[in-house]
Amino acid sequence: MPNSIEREIQLSASVERVWRALTDHREFGEWFRVRLDGPFAVGEMSSGHITHEGFEHVRWNARTVAMEEPYRFAFTWHPYAVDPAIDYSAEEPTLVEFRLESRDGGTHLTITESGFDRVPAYRRDEALRMNGGGWTAQIANIRIHVDG
Repeated sequence: MPNSIEREIQLSASVERVWRALTDHREFGEWFRVRLDGPFAVGEMSSGHITHEGFEHVRWNARTVAMEEPYRFAFTWHPYAVDPAIDYSAEEPTLVEFRLESRDGGTHLTITESGFDRVPAYRRDEALRMNGGGWTAQIANIRIHVDG
């Protein structure tokens, strides 16, 4: 059973531009399809509502754990926590890390979500499958956002 999801992409935009797209809560919301209530702050919860069609009922919650400008941004969250009838708060969250590297005149971005071994067994496979597809879509979204 895999414990993590990893996606990589080479972007034309500078590291500084990609960093802003990741860490400015308004920009993040544009490409990630979430309307966040406020800025990211290390140690703090960020919340808002998903704006992706069909998921508007989902409350987005994540705790920012790292903002190491301009190379690492990370948060924890509960993967594929979309059922309003389930209280996910007792579950161990997964760790989402965005790593940026200046490469070939642009930015190499690696997104890793790890810790699926701590997701309850009854929902682990679906969380891995749905978030795997989700990160593939988000890689495309950030490319459009920063590269045009």
